[in-house]
Amino acid sequence: MKHIKSHIKTVFFLCSLFFVLKGNAQQLEVLIDEALTNNPEIQKFELQYKRASEKVNEVNTIPNTEFGVGYFVSEPETRTGAQRFKVSAKQMLPWFGTITSRENYVSSLADAKYEDIVIAKRKLMASVSQSYYNLYANKAKQEVLTENIKLLETYETLALTSVEVGKASAVDVLRLQMRQNEMQQLKDVLQQQFLAEQTKFNNLLNRDNDVTVNVVDSVMIPSEDFDITSENLALHPELLKYDKLYQSIEQSELLNQKESSPMIGFGLDYINVSERPNMDFSDNGKDIVMPMVSVSIPIFNKKYKSQTKQNELEQQEITVQKQERLNTLETLLSKAINERISARISYTTQTKNLKQAKDAEDILIKSYETGTIDFNDVLDIQELQLKFQMNQIESVKTYFVQTTIINYLTN
Repeated sequence: MKHIKSHIKTVFFLCSLFFVLKGNAQQLEVLIDEALTNNPEIQKFELQYKRASEKVNEVNTIPNTEFGVGYFVSEPETRTGAQRFKVSAKQMLPWFGTITSRENYVSSLADAKYEDIVIAKRKLMASVSQSYYNLYANKAKQEVLTENIKLLETYETLALTSVEVGKASAVDVLRLQMRQNEMQQLKDVLQQQFLAEQTKFNNLLNRDNDVTVNVVDSVMIPSEDFDITSENLALHPELLKYDKLYQSIEQSELLNQKESSPMIGFGLDYINVSERPNMDFSDNGKDIVMPMVSVSIPIFNKKYKSQTKQNELEQQEITVQKQERLNTLETLLSKAINERISARISYTTQTKNLKQAKDAEDILIKSYETGTIDFNDVLDIQELQLKFQMNQIESVKTYFVQTTIINYLTN
């Protein structure tokens, strides 16, 4: 499995460059490694692969050796004496190459099962990353709300001062306080959502639900997107699995042809003969040893012809399924690319809007210094600023969530 872990580092190397780590925040790559080690679903697929591989030893056998013992209740008399009992042994052998064909068939099934491990690991990597970005966005939104609550508290102080000098009404103060209450409510809801997402994240890593997940303080969208090699989509494990299944059907047909061949059997019969009394001749009481050769011929071979037809149909089905899945993956890739571009556009727009909202805020503060301030405008600007900040965080999250999908499909 060493090449899988090196693949993990390749997939997420570019993503790790985008992180600005502060404090004791946990790096995503470390968390992904932990998930790959501990996740029970991965362990399930690995055990299934080991079990499928072990079947090679199961099929590397020949039919059971047959032994028989018979006792003559009524002893038949022969020239050399009466036959007392019979012992026989028989061994059937499959046609040349049949056992090798069985091994190849079972090995091909194990190879297809191995792709399940690769697919499951890719999906787990994407799920852990997406959950991590959800936690980041939630935390970032809570911090924005905290900042805005503090900002409104500052405005509330200004409003109280203005009320004292008769330049504002108590309604303005109440409206500012109600807005703070709304933000605090939203922050409390986000905190509960964070705990739920944290539980999901910890379950992906197969650890206690209440383990604290420390996410990065800030994530920056890179100035340029990394190149996307769409040709790699044809080598995606979900598609390679169909190739492995197709190959397993080929091995199944080779095995079917071998099993439709005759089987050869070798055996030996031993018959115990008692001596004839009162007689003296050279072969008196001589035991009988009879080597035997037998052939099992499948004369009525409809079974094998039907299996050949089934294999042909199954190969056609796999080919169609692969094309269908390829179309789906191409659609997912195109959607992810377009949504990531949209996220970048949205981020740029929100950045511009935030700057303009900040300029408007500065104008309001200067207006207060001259003795006039409209707290309705204060609330409007603050609401817009909060909206732009939330949208900006959502754009960053969307960008990286779509990046994980692109990584899943192309790396």
